Amino acid sequence: MAGNLLSSEEKSLPRSIQEMSIDGDEPSPQFVVKGNSIVSKETATELIQIPIIDLSLLSSSEAELEKLKSALSSAGCFQKVREVAKQFFALPEEEKQKYARAVNESEGYGNDRIVSEKQVLDWSYRLTLRVFPRDKRRLSLWPKNPSDFSDTLEEFSTKVKSVMDYLSRSMARSLNLEEDSFLNQFGEQPLMLARFNFYPRCSRPDLVLGVKPHTDRSGITVLLQDKEVEGLQILVDDKWVNVPTIPDALVVNLGDQMQIMSNGIFKSPMHRVVTNTEKLRMSVAMFNEPEPENEIGPVEGLIDETRPRLYRNMKNYGDINYRCYQEGKIALETVKIAHNSDQK
Repeated sequence: MAGNLLSSEEKSLPRSIQEMSIDGDEPSPQFVVKGNSIVSKETATELIQIPIIDLSLLSSSEAELEKLKSALSSAGCFQKVREVAKQFFALPEEEKQKYARAVNESEGYGNDRIVSEKQVLDWSYRLTLRVFPRDKRRLSLWPKNPSDFSDTLEEFSTKVKSVMDYLSRSMARSLNLEEDSFLNQFGEQPLMLARFNFYPRCSRPDLVLGVKPHTDRSGITVLLQDKEVEGLQILVDDKWVNVPTIPDALVVNLGDQMQIMSNGIFKSPMHRVVTNTEKLRMSVAMFNEPEPENEIGPVEGLIDETRPRLYRNMKNYGDINYRCYQEGKIALETVKIAHNSDQK
């Protein structure tokens, strides 16, 4: 049933990404990125130098804590050694379609949700699953094949959640705040989504992106990159810079909600994923964000005369971010306080 729903949503697409990729066809117009101020930034040839942080030292080393603060305040990424791998996208297409998402839903397997005729589509397939809170899981969308998928995702997500909570406390301490200052805004039942990303080969990487430029809606994102194929790029000083792949390491990327809660001290970097003519690519992203009905905003201890409140308080930021992403807007700009008179 879900597979049929997905197909009806994509009737406007002449051929599937998989078919165009296998045959080396020109991408359909829906996938071609139109020039704009975000997409057309210059691409740098060098790799970005991302700090590597040893989490085991954060509680005992002030120098390592300062290193964390510096890393998050600049490019917004750092890495911690970790191993996990999942091969869902090696399954036959008919098997993956058993877990296809329904129209207008994000959970399950499929492509972009179609929300506009003018929408530029990403050159990727995704499997998106809610892992926390546990009672909100839709286990019918969790693959039964391979047989250890659920156990592997359960173990990985539990460990990643512990890392995220530890990082939240460490980031608060680095700003001389109570260590639960950020976690308290996440609420008793914060959301965590797992998203498995598959990027097929593309004949026109100069015109088509695996993921359009965006900032994450989350508080913290943990990404397991492909072990060999690069593709993630971050916008640094108006240039797109490649993020290197480091085997057995995780990339940690801050999202918009952490930038809001830190009153702009920690940054949510603009990033995108490029396509590749020769090699397919896979990654797994874990997104952690506050309960949708929890009101978030800058921590009061980070607001003073020298650094006024930069963002208003809000609920359901994830919805704000999603709408802006599809409309080509920068979500953070829509919740920013523009004038002194607007501050509370």
